[in-house]
Amino acid sequence: MDLLLIASLVGAAFLSFYMAWNIGSNDVANSMATAVGAKAITFKQAVIIAGLLNFIGAVFVGSHVTQTIRGNIVNPKTIGDPDILLLGFVSSLIAASVFVTLSTWKEMPISTTHSIIGALLGFGLVASGPSCINWGKIGEVALSWLLSPIAGCLLSFLVLKIITRLIFAREDFIKSAKIVGPIITGTTAMMITSSLFLKTNLGKMLSLTDIPSILGISAIAGLWLGSFSAWRLSKVESKNKRDYETVEMMFRKL
Repeated sequence: MDLLLIASLVGAAFLSFYMAWNIGSNDVANSMATAVGAKAITFKQAVIIAGLLNFIGAVFVGSHVTQTIRGNIVNPKTIGDPDILLLGFVSSLIAASVFVTLSTWKEMPISTTHSIIGALLGFGLVASGPSCINWGKIGEVALSWLLSPIAGCLLSFLVLKIITRLIFAREDFIKSAKIVGPIITGTTAMMITSSLFLKTNLGKMLSLTDIPSILGISAIAGLWLGSFSAWRLSKVESKNKRDYETVEMMFRKL
């Protein structure tokens, strides 16, 4: 085997671990910081949960994401030369990794995905000019920068209003929380399950692609988790009917 190819493979493996370390030090905080800050889980539990879920995500969703990065940002056919492609992708990985390291050091909540896409964009422009860039996909990514925070803001506002209206506006906080909490939990479980089957390769891997079956499985997952949370919350005791602290503890568990 060509010595350059072996060296490139070893280097790419090392850089991949380096990028994974970056993701652990930066991106994981984006999804786990709220749970740790709310004291729902400890820092150690967050590390264990994140490590497990990242592994599962790489197995079931990894090829889905890799395909986008590999061929939907820069068109390999336009560049043509495999040596330039190899060097370009390795250079992009180095650039994104170093940028994420520096950003993490400065406590900047940046995105590893956007960093690697930006690095690939730079590589494509240098290697073959604007013609090799999939500007439509770049536009989708840029649009997500705008839509994601807006959607997150609207959804969190809606959920908080529902909690306020259906729990804190009632006479008995605890009783209302025991009803509303499992409904929110079950709905969330149903949405996550359906999105895993519909928006990733998990459905194809399990030969499950028809929407009625996916919706049925998602509904079962929602009912199961909702029932489990209802059982857990039924054991919660409070000092009085309008006990804010107990309601906070209940939602922390959820």
